[in-house]
Amino acid sequence: MSSGVQWAKIFWGIPVIALACLLITGCQNVALETGKTFNVRAFGAVGDGTNADTAAFQKALDACAAGGGGQVVVPPGNYVIGSVQMGSHTTLQLEQDATLTGSGDTNDYPMIPIRWEGRWEIGRRGLIYATNADDIAIIGPGKIVGNVKMAAPQNPRGSVVLESVSCHHVLWQNFSVTQGGNWATHPTYCADVIIRNLNITGRRDGIDVDSCSNVLIDGCRIETSDDSISLKSGRGRLAMLEGRPTEDVIITNCTLIDHRFASIGIGSETSGGVRNVLITHCQFNAYSAGIYIKTRIGRGGAIENISGDNLDVLGGDFLRVNLVSSGNSNTADDPVAGLAGYPVGRNYSFTNIRLKNAKGLADVSKISPQRPLDGLVLANITGTCTKGINLANITNAALSGINVSGYKGALLTQTNVEGSGLDLR
Repeated sequence: MSSGVQWAKIFWGIPVIALACLLITGCQNVALETGKTFNVRAFGAVGDGTNADTAAFQKALDACAAGGGGQVVVPPGNYVIGSVQMGSHTTLQLEQDATLTGSGDTNDYPMIPIRWEGRWEIGRRGLIYATNADDIAIIGPGKIVGNVKMAAPQNPRGSVVLESVSCHHVLWQNFSVTQGGNWATHPTYCADVIIRNLNITGRRDGIDVDSCSNVLIDGCRIETSDDSISLKSGRGRLAMLEGRPTEDVIITNCTLIDHRFASIGIGSETSGGVRNVLITHCQFNAYSAGIYIKTRIGRGGAIENISGDNLDVLGGDFLRVNLVSSGNSNTADDPVAGLAGYPVGRNYSFTNIRLKNAKGLADVSKISPQRPLDGLVLANITGTCTKGINLANITNAALSGINVSGYKGALLTQTNVEGSGLDLR
């Protein structure tokens, strides 16, 4: 078992051990050990970059699922497809030099109930879509390219590239994704998800984990102009009442480059809760922050047990926390009334952080005094940054081993903070 997993056990207890055993060993064989193969060319796909291969792909996927599962093989070629749907026990195998390119025909993307910005509404189905399916996988080393025209519309929501809803045992591994103008990947209401060794580029979010449990994101390189990885769980009163959190998540060995927002955004749709998240052995180069925990009053929910260890920060702030006023407010919020609508923050721990020309170390100041953040550890942080630490409305803070240079002003500014190690100068 990796040192990162052992470290997580210390901070969270039992759940992460079950997660690690399930994901690192048992879940890697999704649909790969069956002997049946279904070559898309045998179902009529031509892969010439011009003619539509949507029908051929859907026939191959349907035959695979109906036959009890197996591998749908995509040989080298450029296959123009619209939205297709995967069934259970199916692996989509993208061979070297196989490229799936989203079509520009609106008729190729059915309008269905989809999740967008924390709510269910009608929108365009994802380019590769699955719902209520078990044991599904997409394996590289090929490429998937979303269509900008089909992704861009926001009302209705445009098509994301990969979208699985209410699925169990999902594996996406060893391929490249180029977004259209929307999120690249969006697992929703899923359990036991591995996203490994993906290369994602685009202008919007790279990976949006939405009310999922038991998730491993490992070895990915993501370069975006929105959050590289975002963890969400619904927005507003209904999502809080449903209480479907994103929980038990490991993000490890990733390089995350963001040109507009955060490398890892937790929120801003967190009404169902986000808990038990370990971020380890990652490199951040973000415009705003490496890790940004964000929500707003009226959304409620708890964001708790968030841990980071062995992280390199090459740009932007390292950490921002805003539990009062962050996130999209362009549409009605369906707010949770009263104190119940104040988000809860609990048990944040960040250790062994290396800064190189970071803008700031940590701004954990946008916290309501009515709901103080309970538990913040900042330990063994070295390197260079232009701003220090700003804290407000926190109980059980613990700072130690802060050895940074290059900052202007005070290393620590604090308001209404209780804990240890708060005498930094």
